[in-house]
Amino acid sequence: MIFIHDTEQNLRAASYLVNTLPGYDDEDTLITLEDFDDYLRINPYTGTIRRDDAELAALRAVRPRLHQLWEVDRDGAVPLVNEMLRDGEALPRLVSHDGFDWHIHATSDDAPLATRVLVEAALAFVDVIRAGEYDRVRICAADDCDGVYVDFSKNGSKRYCDTGNCGNRMNVNAYRRRKARETA
Repeated sequence: MIFIHDTEQNLRAASYLVNTLPGYDDEDTLITLEDFDDYLRINPYTGTIRRDDAELAALRAVRPRLHQLWEVDRDGAVPLVNEMLRDGEALPRLVSHDGFDWHIHATSDDAPLATRVLVEAALAFVDVIRAGEYDRVRICAADDCDGVYVDFSKNGSKRYCDTGNCGNRMNVNAYRRRKARETA
């Protein structure tokens, strides 16, 4: 394991949220309250969650800020992360709940969900930056995908996102190119 559980969970939630933005040919996948419920089912958060249109709009609004973390290098991420922590009025504290050992929360449980998502993602990126692992923050290597991910593989060799079948599709394409060259 490269990162502790809450860091990995928050990095996955941040990349999932960024990947709801419209991409090459994809459409926005965080539009309805049902989409919002899907996000929360896959990426559960504690604290107050209203599940209404205003909360959905606020969550949608943080996506571009999070996306910036995939567009910069380690040094470029530092001011972005610091700004997120400052804007969220982060005040880290240790908590233990729902069977998870001690971990950090940096907002009150009744802070707006979008603020909690932004601050918890920023804290996760603090760990990535401090660990010197920012090269694991990646954009999918598939020709037709701009999905984002964090490579949690042991050897850091992951090249494709989990939003579709990018890895399989690119491997099939490479196989077909090899076979075409062999028969030509």
